This record gives sequence, C-alpha cells and structure tokens, in this order.
Amino acid sequence: MRVFGVDIGGTGIKGAPVDTEDGTLVAPRFRIPTPQPAEPEAVARTVAQVAEHFGWTGPVGATFPAVIRAGVAHTAANVDESWVGSDVSAVLGGALGPALGGTEVAVVNDADAAGIAEMAFGAGRDTAGLVVMTTFGTGIGTALFLHGQLIPNTELGHLEIHGHDAETKTSDAAREREDLSWEKWAKRVNRYLGALEALLWPDLIIVGGGASKKADRFFDHLELRTKVVPAQLQNEAGIVGAAMFAAGEQIRPRPAPRPARRRGPATRPPGGRRP
Repeated sequence: MRVFGVDIGGTGIKGAPVDTEDGTLVAPRFRIPTPQPAEPEAVARTVAQVAEHFGWTGPVGATFPAVIRAGVAHTAANVDESWVGSDVSAVLGGALGPALGGTEVAVVNDADAAGIAEMAFGAGRDTAGLVVMTTFGTGIGTALFLHGQLIPNTELGHLEIHGHDAETKTSDAAREREDLSWEKWAKRVNRYLGALEALLWPDLIIVGGGASKKADRFFDHLELRTKVVPAQLQNEAGIVGAAMFAAGEQIRPRPAPRPARRRGPATRPPGGRRP
C-alpha cells in the first residue's frame, strides 16, 4: 500500500510517498523549513506544499511533536503553543483538501512514528522485551515498545536531569547552540540515557533523530549496561512511521520471551544410584 508520510519537526517539514509493505520511500523526500512562528495555519500550508510537490492524492499520515490523542494536540514541545487543544488532523485536513482523496489525516506523535518504523524495518526489528526509541533533534523524543507493542506519548525527553529539562541541555539543537564537542555532548547523552536505563531497565535503546547520522562521532563515548544502537532509517523514520500509522500497519505484538527453566537439585534414591 502506498501512503504519503509527513514528518513535522521544529526546523523542517518533510514528506514522501511510502510503500508501507517494505518501508521504502517511493520518491526522494521533499523538505521545507518549518515556518516561524510555527502556528497552525502556517504549518498546515507548508504541509500542503510538501504534498503538492508530489501531486499527491490519497491517504496521508503525519507526525507531530506533541502528545496526540484522537488527533488532538495536548502539548506543544517545539511548535507554537497555539496548537494546544487543537484538532491537528482537522487543521491539516483543511489545508490538504482534495489531496486526501476523501480520507482523514492520521496524526501520531513524532517519536512514536519513528519508533514504529524502526521496530518494523530498522534497528528494533524482531526485538522482544522493552525497547526505548530516542530521537535527538530540535528536542528529545521517546517511544516505548514492550514486546513490539507501542506505549504511546511517553514524553521522557522532559525528564529533569540535574535541575534541567533534559532536552534543553541534551538535544542535538543544544549541542549546536552551545557549540559542544561531540565528546562533551556524548557525556550529556550518556547521563540522560543512564537515567532512562535506571528507571526502565530496557533490553535495547535506539538512538535516532538528526544525531543518528553522526553516530560514529559519539557512540564510542557512551558507557551503559544496555545495548545502544543507532537508528537505521535515520531521518526517514518519521515519514515511514507516519505512513504506516495511517495505513494501520503498525507492528504486531511479539510474544514475551520465556524465562529459562530452573532445574532443582538432582535427587538420588536409597542406594546412591540415579533413577
């Protein structure tokens, strides 16, 4: 199935048609800078421009940097606060109009979308247990998966670390803003991931977002008990996950791994021989 995926971020809005069967982009993605201020009407117009670039008509899925319930935004992490309480699906649908082909825009939290894509086609594929997806970009997004089942809207990028909202000091934007070396930034990332590790004891941590393209510059400085891997779909994960969400093709729950059976002490019958 082909679905149009749109990834709405704090600095850019990008999209492309997606083959949801294999998670590939049918055409190279197209990106337009996010309007500033990122108010509803301006963002919706930009989303429409991205879709028009492909002459798209059909189902559309979109990520959004907020807690999303039934298409409604309940927070506004890296977009204008006027989005809070708005029906994101309706706002985007009004701008896209005929391009939707009679369908509604399916809206999902941005980190959740990236996680859906990575669990289906990327670094989390075939992984049972607890997986934490993190995205380091304008902010820090997180997505939790237990045996393949998404636990939506976790927002763990806002944990308090040393008296600060984590994303204000540890996002990729913070690295650029403070002109940190990769090694210094890695220490902050390690501290943040260590806090997640201490709270959740996950089986796998996936590092995505814009920083995933530069994993070779900071991964060697991470020291955690948990296995940490870079996202494989990188900046395409949000587009792919949004399309999958719209198509209803989210990953299926995987059975929990069975604990190893413990054997009791061997017993001997009278006479000293095993039965």
